[in-house]
Amino acid sequence: MLTTKAQTGGNGAGEMRSGTLNAAAFAARLDTVVADMEALLDGLLGAAPLAGERSRPARLLDAMRYASLGGGKRFRPFLAVESAALFGAPRERALMVGAAVELVHCYSLAHDDLPAMDNDDLRRGRPTTHKAFDEATAILAGDALLTLAFDLLARPETHPDAGVRIELVLALARASGLGGMVGGQMIDLAAEGRFAGGEPQRLDRQATETLEAMKTGALLRFSCAGGAILAQADGAARAALDRYGTAIGKAFQVADDLLDAEGDPATVGKATNKDAAAHKATLVSIMGIDGARRALADLVAEAEAALAPFGADGEVLRAAARFVAERSH
Repeated sequence: MLTTKAQTGGNGAGEMRSGTLNAAAFAARLDTVVADMEALLDGLLGAAPLAGERSRPARLLDAMRYASLGGGKRFRPFLAVESAALFGAPRERALMVGAAVELVHCYSLAHDDLPAMDNDDLRRGRPTTHKAFDEATAILAGDALLTLAFDLLARPETHPDAGVRIELVLALARASGLGGMVGGQMIDLAAEGRFAGGEPQRLDRQATETLEAMKTGALLRFSCAGGAILAQADGAARAALDRYGTAIGKAFQVADDLLDAEGDPATVGKATNKDAAAHKATLVSIMGIDGARRALADLVAEAEAALAPFGADGEVLRAAARFVAERSH
C-alpha cells in the first residue's frame, strides 16, 4: 500500500489540499531549496580539511566553489527534497542527497564546457570554469566534485542505516556513469562525428530519446528515486516516482533543446543555437519546433499522471513538471 506523509499524520507536502499550486507559491518553495542548497554547499566546500584529508589546495577549492556556487536552478536537489517530503523524511537528510546529485551535475558542466567536449565560454551568465581558471584545474575540480558527491552519500548524517546509504550510492553511480550521464555524453559526441574518421550521424527519434534519457534524464530520475530511497518508501511509491522522474527527465531535455533553438543568450545564460551548428541529435531537429512543443506537453501530462497515487500530496511535484515546460533559462 502506498503511504505518504499526509496519511501518516505529518505536515508539509501533505498540507496542500487547495488544488493547483500557484506560480508564486512554487517559486517561493524552489527559492527556499536554492538558499538551503547554497548554504549547505558553501559549508561542504570550506577550507578546513576533514578527517582523512591532508589538505585542501586553495586553487582547486576555489575552482570547485566557482563551478558549484552562486548559480543554477538547483532543480535536481529540489526534486530530491520534495520527493522525500512526500513521506516525511527529515529535510536535512534530503538536502544531503540533493547536494550529492547537484555536485555530480556541476562536475558534468565543468567537464562538458571544456574545449575537448562542447567548447563553451559562458555558463550561467559568466565564464566557464576552464575560462575562469584553466583546463587542468577545471578537470581536477570536476573530478573532486564527483568524488565529494559519493563522500556525502556515504556519511552517517545522510542516513543512519548503512543499507540505505549503499542503495543511494549505487543508484547515483548507475545514473552518473557508463549506462547513464557519461554514456549519454559519449553517444552524443559520436553522433556529432567527433572521433577520428567520424561523420555526423542522423539519429532517429528512438535513439535520440535514449541519448537524452541517459545524458540528462538519468540524474533527474535519480533525484526523484533518491528521495524515495532515503525515505524507505514502499514499492508502489517508488514505481510512481520512477515514472514521474522518467517523464520529467525527458521533458527537461526537450525544454532545453527548445531554449537552445529559440532562447535569448542573455536570458538563458549561455550561447544558444549551438545544437544545430554541431549537428546534435535533438527532438527539435527531428520533429521541428511545433512537434517538440507537442512532445513536451505530452511529457508534462505524463509526469502529472504518474503522481495520481499521491493525490493532493503530489501537487508540488506537479507544479515542478509545469515549471520545466515554462522555464526561460
